[in-house]
Amino acid sequence: MKKKLYIFALFIAALNLRPIITSVASMMSMIQTELGISALTASLLTTLPVLCMGLFAPVASTLSQRLGLERTIFISLLLITLATALRSVDQSVTVLLATALVGGIGISFAGPLLSSFIKKYFPASPGIVSIYSVSMTIGAALASALTIPIYNQNQHNISLALSCWVAFGFIAVIFWTLLIRKNKPSSSRSQRVKLPLGNKKAVQFTLFFGLMASMFYSLTAWISPIALSFGYSAPNAALLLTVFTLIQVPVALLIPNLVNRSGKIKLWLVLCSVSELIGLVLLLLPVPMLPAVIFLGIGAGGLFPLALMLPIMATNTAEEAGSWSAMSQMGGYIMGAFGPLVIGWIFDLSGRFNVSIIAMLVIVMLMISVQLSINMERKAVEAPKGNEAQKS
Repeated sequence: MKKKLYIFALFIAALNLRPIITSVASMMSMIQTELGISALTASLLTTLPVLCMGLFAPVASTLSQRLGLERTIFISLLLITLATALRSVDQSVTVLLATALVGGIGISFAGPLLSSFIKKYFPASPGIVSIYSVSMTIGAALASALTIPIYNQNQHNISLALSCWVAFGFIAVIFWTLLIRKNKPSSSRSQRVKLPLGNKKAVQFTLFFGLMASMFYSLTAWISPIALSFGYSAPNAALLLTVFTLIQVPVALLIPNLVNRSGKIKLWLVLCSVSELIGLVLLLLPVPMLPAVIFLGIGAGGLFPLALMLPIMATNTAEEAGSWSAMSQMGGYIMGAFGPLVIGWIFDLSGRFNVSIIAMLVIVMLMISVQLSINMERKAVEAPKGNEAQKS
């Protein structure tokens, strides 16, 4: 019974990590038109949270060691919920930028600490990370797909369309309030764990996370524009982006469990990257885009949960897992935030998306080289004393 509660806690927390970003992304053109802002200012609404996810990730580990893991995750959910709710107050650029900043800080705390949560309560089952990644993808897809219909059905009310996703936050805050009341803080102080800046494997994880995030955000930002440049209609271009997003859900659920059974995480890392390579090559050929988008979605859907699994599998304690995750996400999300900008810059210089696609091919090949260099030999792991998952 305890395990089911922890799984739901993980699910409902992860569900809140993307709607505050993808709801804005889906309405970018309407926001830009109605508020009269430049493309650069509009792009900050999505770039700012991603940058925060990198810049503030190390703070998560420090707060967790001082306040406790569950309480810090609760604070992160409170920040995300507050930021989403504040979007109903006023339809202005200032409010949108301020809430993007606050929401991004909240996401930066929750991201690495949910990996720590998995390590604490499911030390022998890193495949539980699939719940984390699938829930996050579902939240992103729902906000991306439904924000515009909500906007259209409510007299073009931007504030309502962007703030309605606070419903997820209310559920999460209420549930986590009950959870932290039930889980009394431990009387024994946990050992302080610093970021593993000098650890070769942790640096490799960070490089991989950065290259993976660069690809993910570049594809998310540019699949529809690429389709339009290839002659697809606007509805079909949007449909291809939806296919790219939705196919990630079953893949994110399946791949971590396959890794959990086989233990061969490096094999699956490379296979998912090869899937992205195939998708990019298909984009360069005179064939329909749908097969390319499917291969790209399979690759992206598998790589993200595997990136979350790496620190969990390589560490011994929840504190270490949180610290390693914080480091990989700090560097990874900062790199990822600049991915779409670089791809767009290359397009501006060349005037063709083919050159940008070749640049993405180079990124994937660099990612594969990093993956092959990682040593994932298992070491003997001692479960932390007093681990509640062992008792349940």
